Amino acid sequence: MTESLDLPTFADVRAAAERLQGVARRTPVMRSRTADEMLGAQLFFKCENLQRMGAFKFRGGYNALAQFTDEQRKRGALAFSSGNHAQAIALSAHILGMPAVIVMPQDAPGAKLDATRGYGAEVITYNRFTEDREAISQRIANERGMTLVPPFNHPHVIAGQGTAAMELLEDVPDLDYLFVCLGGGGLLSGCLLAAKALAPQCKVYGVEPEAGNDAQQSLRQGHIVKIATPQTIADGAQTQALGDLTFAIIQRDVTDIITASDQQLVQVIRFFAERMKIVVEPTGALSFAGA
Repeated sequence: MTESLDLPTFADVRAAAERLQGVARRTPVMRSRTADEMLGAQLFFKCENLQRMGAFKFRGGYNALAQFTDEQRKRGALAFSSGNHAQAIALSAHILGMPAVIVMPQDAPGAKLDATRGYGAEVITYNRFTEDREAISQRIANERGMTLVPPFNHPHVIAGQGTAAMELLEDVPDLDYLFVCLGGGGLLSGCLLAAKALAPQCKVYGVEPEAGNDAQQSLRQGHIVKIATPQTIADGAQTQALGDLTFAIIQRDVTDIITASDQQLVQVIRFFAERMKIVVEPTGALSFAGA
């Protein structure tokens, strides 16, 4: 399966890092003595919650849009997302001076809708229970000649997300384990490309919500498994299936995929707030919960 797909490589991650230089933040790596004592290990937290627009998604979004042709830039970018990918594409389009349309569920958090509009994007809402966002997005893209940028299953998006692990491994080269939040697999795929090149000894684990373990099932069964939209507080990981690109990289390179319960996520969010004084959304808490 991996042979017929044109998968991104670590060279693409390096190229993405150059495009993001001076545009994305090089986020800090935080430590916690309490966390170290709890786990009996040295932990390093890559704080992508402090990235522009608040998530790693900016890396992949900007890397994809920065490679548009002049014609694509004129017509603009279109994305579908309930939150962070929406804001990432909206902000990236604003920086690059191109129009953006984001298809978002009408019940998306008000703050995320407002932020997406605040970055200058046109927001088109739909009913997530009765309408198909991909069909809506494809129709609008066709009508307006816009380029559709999916949230995870895109080589430039994957390469951009991989720059987070590349930075982490430059700062902390001797990691034994890397735990990565997992929804559609864009972040995990990119991190795998970086880790295999920079720290081949490092074991990489994807961590997804217990209620939505489609990637774990896919890895066990050897093919992409699609599930119903999972009920979990990790709204950024409420994906139904991996993409063909993300699955191919994960299947080839990942050590394993583990899960975390919503109860564990609440404990981790509380730990981050009380002991480390940082605000982390539920999906971002998956990796520490996995560890």
